[in-house]
Amino acid sequence: MKLEVGYIQIRDIQFGETPMVKDGTLYVNAGELEALVLEDEYLAAVSFDIARPGESVRISPVKDVIEPRAKVEGSGDIFPGVISKVDTVGSGKTHVLRGAAVVTVGKIVGFQEGIIDMTGLGAQYTPFSKTVNLVANFTPKDGLSAHEYEAAARKAGLKIAYALGKLGVDMRPDDTKVYEFESLVEGLKKYPDLPRVGYVQMLQSQGLLHDTYVYGVDMKQSITTMLSPTEIMDGAIISGNCVSACDKNTTYHHQNNPVIEDLFSEHGKTLNFTAMIITNENVYLADKIRSSDWTAKLVDQLDLDGVIISQEGFGNPDTDLIMNCKKTEATGTKTVIITNEYAGRDGTSQSLADADPSADALVTGGNSNQVVTLPKLDKVIGTLEYTEKIAGGFAGNTDAQGSITVEIQAITGATNELGFNLLSAR
Repeated sequence: MKLEVGYIQIRDIQFGETPMVKDGTLYVNAGELEALVLEDEYLAAVSFDIARPGESVRISPVKDVIEPRAKVEGSGDIFPGVISKVDTVGSGKTHVLRGAAVVTVGKIVGFQEGIIDMTGLGAQYTPFSKTVNLVANFTPKDGLSAHEYEAAARKAGLKIAYALGKLGVDMRPDDTKVYEFESLVEGLKKYPDLPRVGYVQMLQSQGLLHDTYVYGVDMKQSITTMLSPTEIMDGAIISGNCVSACDKNTTYHHQNNPVIEDLFSEHGKTLNFTAMIITNENVYLADKIRSSDWTAKLVDQLDLDGVIISQEGFGNPDTDLIMNCKKTEATGTKTVIITNEYAGRDGTSQSLADADPSADALVTGGNSNQVVTLPKLDKVIGTLEYTEKIAGGFAGNTDAQGSITVEIQAITGATNELGFNLLSAR
């Protein structure tokens, strides 16, 4: 598959009567977007605000972050199976409003939504302090179940991002990149002397609001399979989970997966990016065994020389990670895993819930139990009502001055396990 991605740089977002992109500014009509959102019978109201880098603004509780994108040429459309029809995406041309993001907030459905600070200490831990954010604050109708509310908020965020992305369809991009993912046979012919490297992306799919969707289908209903990485750039994978904010892959993370980006940058130079494998994370042992068996089987059948495996979440999924690593290494394939750590606030506890000697090449996104105190900021978009309840918070963690003490697992993207963050360790 060959995908040309055109990047339209957005430096500001403003409200205006006519939706458009002009001179680096994205103008949005809040009334039109409100009407779009309230087409959903489960949402009672929505309000919009704008958060810019460097502003004294705190956004909480964050549900998802989405980058506005739209198809210009090629089959299918962005977010297939959810917003658009179930057509195979990943080829043709796609335009991106780079620098802009849609951030969804609202009443929590569990306890694992997060915080984004646009300035101060907290801003150093989240990549979304660097984006210009259109924040949509949803109010659900009374009596909804958590799953109904989560689904409505998820789809509404995607609809907003899709509408904004279409504003860039007829524009000339500021920058263009071409991503070409050859077939297995083609790649072997073109790069016979380069090591064949694959990427195994583990997708959170444990249920109980821990879900990821592929072409609109909950990944726990699928088995280990393959995609073209360009499909993911077109929104074939979206977030629908409420794992801890620090290591949750938002939809934005999937759209801009840095592992995929780095493998493409080395493709044809130092390696042959041969395969993109997706696998689920499971609750029951039998399911973990089945999925990791399939991962190792695909790696072996593709005769890969090396594999990168990334995790999402922590605790129970650590077992899936180690199973995937151990079985892949047993095929004779060199394996590197990307995870984060829950090593206790002093950093001396066991970092993962599972381990194996085969996991001897590891990249860490940092210790999610690290404690920070976030200073009071001038403006809150959303509410601070849940700062004691969200993962990483605790009773009495807000002082009289308005500062909040949390583990960094409460900060969206702080220890992301795709490497989409600023932390690591040696």
